[in-house]
Amino acid sequence: MSLDHLMNVYGRLTVGFVSGHGVWLTGDDGREYLDAISGIGVCSLGHGHPELAEAIADQAGKLIHTSNIPRIPLQEQLADRLAEISGLERAFFTNSGAEAMECAVKLARLYHWRRGRENIDILVAKGSFHGRTLACISATDNLKSQEGFGPIVGGFVPVEFGDLNAIEQALKANPNIGAVMLEPIQGEGGINVPALGFLKSLRELCDRHEVLLVLDEVQSGICKTGRWFAFQHEDMKPDILTCAKALGNGVPIGACLATEQVAEAFQPGNHGSTFGGNPLACRAGLTVLDIMAREDTAGQAAANGDAFHAMLQERLAGHPAVSEIRGRGLMVGIELIADCPEIKAMAMDLGVLLNVTRGRVIRLLPPLVISHEELQTLATVVADCVDHWHTARAA
Repeated sequence: MSLDHLMNVYGRLTVGFVSGHGVWLTGDDGREYLDAISGIGVCSLGHGHPELAEAIADQAGKLIHTSNIPRIPLQEQLADRLAEISGLERAFFTNSGAEAMECAVKLARLYHWRRGRENIDILVAKGSFHGRTLACISATDNLKSQEGFGPIVGGFVPVEFGDLNAIEQALKANPNIGAVMLEPIQGEGGINVPALGFLKSLRELCDRHEVLLVLDEVQSGICKTGRWFAFQHEDMKPDILTCAKALGNGVPIGACLATEQVAEAFQPGNHGSTFGGNPLACRAGLTVLDIMAREDTAGQAAANGDAFHAMLQERLAGHPAVSEIRGRGLMVGIELIADCPEIKAMAMDLGVLLNVTRGRVIRLLPPLVISHEELQTLATVVADCVDHWHTARAA
């Protein structure tokens, strides 16, 4: 086997993984690796979860796919559950987070069009990442992601992340803005966490200016921050919410959720998906939510996050190579003083799979089922890598 017939769009590792159990992956080199990225925020219940595996196998033997022409009872059940945990009444199911974001953009624009406003602009945050489709890279503040794909989709206005004053000034300066769209915690942007109170104030600001609030919780959603969704750390609710990644624990599924009032803009023919919300994906999503509710996965993430932050602070607080340690729950970023791509290979040599985003931020998204001992192992390896990187850089 080789990479000869695959398009060259990933900077792949030399190792491939052949099996997994809990937070551990077994490579084709025979070694075990602690998975500190969980498939980029996907496998929050870890690998090889027996209850999920059994549910997927059972559903595959019954019915995998029908299309959305008939009713899909499992889809209806999953929509009920997501409405219960999010407070948003309607759901559209997709195959990915990028598709959920495309749906959110279309819904926001159609909502205003039905009220007589055409071609609205959408305010987005600098440092954001919303996916790889053409509209999503247009909404993403990353010229490298857009390079070569022009003309990009218009109608997106960037503003500083977490800056209420800048958002308000943009809303006053541009009456054509119809929505504000951002991540409650920026993932690819480097685990950037706004101050508590920002989202509630943003909600009030959007209400005053009669614009929709769209939250991208593709990465931060489904228990990672110690709540079902990151916005639930504050007393507020968005108009549109997206989720994906951890919802299926590896089975491709995403969802665009919206309030009843906003969702009414969609009518038959306005949007659709061949595979979105099929029986197999929805059975996986329901099983994931069942397990997380029963085992209080959100509570585990909150407690483990506090413990992990303390471990990292003990080793890295005041370290000359570390600019900042930040995060919420088990979304953690460690920003170093310079770009540090070498950290990935150092960690792999020590048996840990992690990644680096925005050049210099070590991003850690371990499965939420990780134990205290495994967190200690992870903290030790990360701190050792930072020490080695700093020493090598100074030499």
